[in-house]
Amino acid sequence: MKRYKTYQYRIYPTSGQADLIERTFGCCRFVYNYYLELQTKNHDAGGGYLSKTKTNNLCNRELKDEYPFLRDVDKFAITNAIWNLDAAFQGFFKKRTSYPKFKSKRHSKRSYQTNYSNGNIAVLENAVKLPKLGAVKAVVHRPAPADWKLKSATVFQKKSGAYYCSVLFEYEFEEKNRQLDLSTAIGLDYKSDGLYVSDSGSVCGSPKYYLENQKKLSWELKKLSRKKPGSKNYEKQRLRVAKQYEHIANKRKDFLHKEALSLAMNHDVVIVEDLDMRNMAQKPLRIGKATMDNAWGLFVDMLEYKLEERGKRLIKVDKFFPSSQLCTLCRQQNRKVRSLSVREWECPVCHAIHDRDINAAENIRREGVRIYWKTQQQVA
Repeated sequence: MKRYKTYQYRIYPTSGQADLIERTFGCCRFVYNYYLELQTKNHDAGGGYLSKTKTNNLCNRELKDEYPFLRDVDKFAITNAIWNLDAAFQGFFKKRTSYPKFKSKRHSKRSYQTNYSNGNIAVLENAVKLPKLGAVKAVVHRPAPADWKLKSATVFQKKSGAYYCSVLFEYEFEEKNRQLDLSTAIGLDYKSDGLYVSDSGSVCGSPKYYLENQKKLSWELKKLSRKKPGSKNYEKQRLRVAKQYEHIANKRKDFLHKEALSLAMNHDVVIVEDLDMRNMAQKPLRIGKATMDNAWGLFVDMLEYKLEERGKRLIKVDKFFPSSQLCTLCRQQNRKVRSLSVREWECPVCHAIHDRDINAAENIRREGVRIYWKTQQQVA
């Protein structure tokens, strides 16, 4: 079974390489906007949709002759810009997305993708080889296994000005049909002020990186608001703000990776609720900052692939499952504890005293184990 994985490396281009990267960003944006306008005008005139192959041929035969600067950058980057426009139109045709929008020089993501062909991309000891750029100095913290096939690379620049290269590899994945040890199964209940509570009562003390840095960030944003947009001082202050945001995000990701890895190493089955975090962050609950600061959705994604790589499993319980309302002893549902303000409650039937979060985590674990055995029976 073929699987794909990306490794992201920080790159440090020379001034000449950085200039070529910037021009490639601009050329990709130009081609995307040019053919978006052409497709729109063609449709308004009653013409049909131009396929991505025909559009790419027009670009190679006509547009590059009209605008010779397009030949100075990586040809695969231009082709992928056209492919991306076609993907945007296909999403619109299938009514999954809105009509494609023009890319902005200031606000759109600064990136381009190039494809592997005849050794034009390679991950070296302290550099990444890229088309037109040659060897770009990089921090290669994790080389890929020798049997993995390199497929493509995406060069992008963050708001802080730092350049990165994300390299895509293809590899053969052997699905491990191992017998999972359900005695190590763990249920996790989302906790706004601590990421999660397990069924054993342990609380993940997730640091509030954004809230911890909010005062400093507010001060930097205030200074930015006093600068004249477009001036050199404005740009310097904008970079300071962007670096602060990036620093917060990096610390959060580092913590989540380590926590997800710890769970994946110690448990064969991890069970969570399939929550709608965007809905939870809305105003009525007044926990938007804490919810976004936890990054529960990102944590679950990390947990899922780390478990899968080890032949283990993540099970998601339906968000409508009444985990907080069920008594773990007599299994009776108590609808009076629906309010989040109720942190401890007594079962009206068996009179057991429950901690809301631990009780919910235990119910999530039991429901996940039930789902696991049900799927096993269906497979058998």
